[in-house]
Order: sequence, then C-alpha cells, then structure tokens
Amino acid sequence: MTQPLTRAQVLRRLVLVALLVLALDQATKLLIRLVLADDLPIEVTGFFNIVLAYNKGVSFSLLTMDGGHGPYLLTGLSLLIIGWLVWWVRRNPRGFYGLLAGLIVGGAIGNVLDRLYLGAVVDFLDFHAFGWHWPAFNVADSGVVIGALGLIGDGLFARRTGSK
Repeated sequence: MTQPLTRAQVLRRLVLVALLVLALDQATKLLIRLVLADDLPIEVTGFFNIVLAYNKGVSFSLLTMDGGHGPYLLTGLSLLIIGWLVWWVRRNPRGFYGLLAGLIVGGAIGNVLDRLYLGAVVDFLDFHAFGWHWPAFNVADSGVVIGALGLIGDGLFARRTGSK
C-alpha cells in the first residue's frame, strides 16, 4: 500500500496539472488563431470540425456577456473559484483532488487569459451530428468539465470511511 500524499505534494500536483492544461490550451489556441485561421473550418470527420469561434461566455457559450464589463465579471468569478479550489484541496489533501482541481484551475486560467487579452475565449473544437452542433469548445473547457465531473462523481459515489 502506498503512503498518502502530503498537503505539499497534493498542491504540487495541482500546480503541475494546471500548468500542463494551461500550456496545452494556450498552444492550441495560438495554433488555431495564427497558423490555421485562414484554412478554417476544417472538416476532420463527418462529426467533427476545427473552427474558430470567439466565446464571450463561460464553457460551451453559457452565460454569454456582451459589453465592457463581461470579461471582467467572468474573470472575477473564475478567480474566486480558483481560490476556493486551492483552499479546498489544502483542507482535503487527496492526490486525486489535486489532479482534478488542477484540470479545473488550468482550464480556468487559460480562459481568463483569453478574456483579458482578447475580450473573448477562443473555441475551436466543433462536434456535430444529425444537423445538431454542440457549442464549440477548447482544451481549457475540457479540463474544467472533466475536473468538475470527477469531483462531482467522487462526492456522489466515493465510499467514505469512518463514522458520521
């Protein structure tokens, strides 16, 4: 049986995963905007395209906010969530939480950077079937959704030890 991770190890895991997601997110967005933009959309399969879209909302175009304050309000909300996640992982130092929170934090920071520098988030992954398109999304959105689903799943289905 392996030793449980220390608080510092879990936080280090969170930071490393966040940096990996952030780097992958920003690299793919830069590739789309600067290298592939003139060739878009690109049909990859019968159900997937690479497109270039600018999203003024949060993941999957939810809570779209036009106007000068929208990016700053969403940035503030993102920073509050990031702060809460780091605080929560410090209080609950499980390695799995560091991984999942790192996915969320890296994705949130990637989208915050877009909002602050571009006024909108760059989305480019476009899945569709039977005439229906899922809203375009990016690597950051994927990290946020996977991390959040993992934390929700853990909260709903994980076996807890000890008495209540």
